[in-house]
Amino acid sequence: MDKIKQKVILNANGANIAVLHFGDDNDYLSLTDIAKFKNPDDAFIVVNNWLRSKDTILFIGLWEQLNNPNFKPIEFDRFKNEAGTNAFTLSPQKWISTTDAIGIVSKSGRYGGTFAHKDIAFEFASWVSAEFKLYIIKDYQRLKGDENSRLSLSWNLSRELSKINYRIHTDAIKENIIPSDISKKLKGIVYASEADVLNVALFGITAKDWRKQNPDSKGNIRDEASYHQLIVLVNMESMNAELIKLGLSQNERALRLNKMGIEQMTSLLKIEQKKLM
Repeated sequence: MDKIKQKVILNANGANIAVLHFGDDNDYLSLTDIAKFKNPDDAFIVVNNWLRSKDTILFIGLWEQLNNPNFKPIEFDRFKNEAGTNAFTLSPQKWISTTDAIGIVSKSGRYGGTFAHKDIAFEFASWVSAEFKLYIIKDYQRLKGDENSRLSLSWNLSRELSKINYRIHTDAIKENIIPSDISKKLKGIVYASEADVLNVALFGITAKDWRKQNPDSKGNIRDEASYHQLIVLVNMESMNAELIKLGLSQNERALRLNKMGIEQMTSLLKIEQKKLM
């Protein structure tokens, strides 16, 4: 399991449900918190009782088979055959350790409790209460909508800033590099060459090579940049403009800009990591 990137709280009709975000679409909801809806004092008993059901074992076993290449089918078959009998008991920890499951995780310390991938957590919520499940899904959808909205707003703002700031960059090129008597075509080549100084320094690739590697993309290398990369790009455009005015060669500027890009990206990522601690 990857490192936890973020912890958020859902509010399902007044009940708090912790969600651990491991990146991409890997959101894990707290089964412990969901179980408290049914039994606030002994939530672990609710989870264990759910795991005793043969239907539950079949469901979480199929999820693992679809998503986990390291899942142990022989151990799963044993649980499947025993599930539903009076003597059968199963804890989340035993399920995880025996089958190498990843759909359910047991955490201690700061993120303590039993968590499950949202696919499994919603199934558990249905078993606890169909009505409660709807409240959980509704607030989860609100949460994801808010996240996407914030990311989109921040990215669009950074992209516009990089476009506006690029004028400072091109003015420096026009005033300090491009002779006044060259053709429009040659001017375009110079501008493109200087733009690639930034592209290579930040992304490690020219715009032309990026297009070759991404023929299906409707945008360009900067349209596909991350939010953090766009922030650094804005700073690099201003820095390159100043370096041009100082008369540094393209090679000297490329080296300085690459060092600057690495340092700033490292700093921004450290800031993000501190936010998640």
